[in-house]
Amino acid sequence: ALAGQRLDADPDRIEVIVDQGVYKNGFAVAVPNSGGAKGNTIAAALGALIRRPDLEMKILQEATPAIVARARELLAEKAVVIEPDRSRSQLYIDVTVHAGGHRARAVLEGSHKNVVLLQHDDEVVQSSPRGGAPASMPYREQLKKMNLMDFVALAQQIDEEDEAFLREGIFMNLKIAKVGETCQKVGFYLADLRERGFLIDDVFSSSRILTASAADARMGGVALPVMSSGQSGNQGIVAILVPYNVGKYFRVDEKTILQSIALSHLVNSYVKCYTGSLSPLCGCAIASGVGAAVAIVFQQVGPDRERMKLAVNNLISDLGGMLCDGAKSGCALKVASSTDSAILAAYMAIHHHGINESEGFVGRTAEETIWNLSTIGRTGMALADDTMLRIMEDKLRS
Repeated sequence: ALAGQRLDADPDRIEVIVDQGVYKNGFAVAVPNSGGAKGNTIAAALGALIRRPDLEMKILQEATPAIVARARELLAEKAVVIEPDRSRSQLYIDVTVHAGGHRARAVLEGSHKNVVLLQHDDEVVQSSPRGGAPASMPYREQLKKMNLMDFVALAQQIDEEDEAFLREGIFMNLKIAKVGETCQKVGFYLADLRERGFLIDDVFSSSRILTASAADARMGGVALPVMSSGQSGNQGIVAILVPYNVGKYFRVDEKTILQSIALSHLVNSYVKCYTGSLSPLCGCAIASGVGAAVAIVFQQVGPDRERMKLAVNNLISDLGGMLCDGAKSGCALKVASSTDSAILAAYMAIHHHGINESEGFVGRTAEETIWNLSTIGRTGMALADDTMLRIMEDKLRS
């Protein structure tokens, strides 16, 4: 959209270069208001045609049938090309739009709002230094200096304005979950299993149906907002709806539920600070699952450091190796697994049972377990991420 806005005509060619994480994450996800189209290329075409960067994350609301039709034509003409840049370790999006004999280029780095270059033909319109952490995310360095009990203290200090914001997130994610029940995907079939007697009607099944339905709708391109967590909608679904549903099921008072959701957000974001925004590891299962598990412990027994540590260890021991193969409808399965594991991890921990540092990569503290997970994801699984990317590229060629 930034590049397209610089030109007076609709694009006739769009060239996109992205980091591996963006390439993988957008490879097969349904794009809202696109008529069910999937992938990075349709998103790029729509952005360049709409040309409204001021709308930011709401830009797809302007995707009219005529714009969608033209975007599909560009794809059919193979006028939209995308390549991954394997040298990039953080978020990177470089788009060049050609139209009417002119070209415009926009480069984002570090975050989706951090513009490092804007160019019209050979004229540099905007430029800023590259490298380092983007100014829009200074909180990450602050989070890295904190621990679980710091997050508990912050969650217990939320005011009425914070509570209103958290309620908005609950309402938003419940609304899309309701729509997702009709998608006839993971949430629908979990509900069907419950109706047929294969699942009992308990906190596990109700929570899984709720979160999977929300993920079904979001990954299916339903044009409804989701309250995110750690810059991820699916993580927001788990981080918010799991503590909410468990709290309601056990009749926990609203203030404690809201504080637990605040804690869930903080812990999820803390895990993401170490594993990375677009990691080889599945964030919607692991990071938000850790946050939800800690939140449930907080709801039931209060700020108990030892039992929170056990919840972290249990969740990561269960799901720590789950791969991220990009955003797509299958994420709802991982969301359901995360939901189930978070509740189990929490209740084992509440009863003082959990995996300890003598086993596997579990650390002496909750924070150390998270650091160890990060090391495995960033170093040990780098080859797995590259292999997955090559498989995706082969699909496009076949």
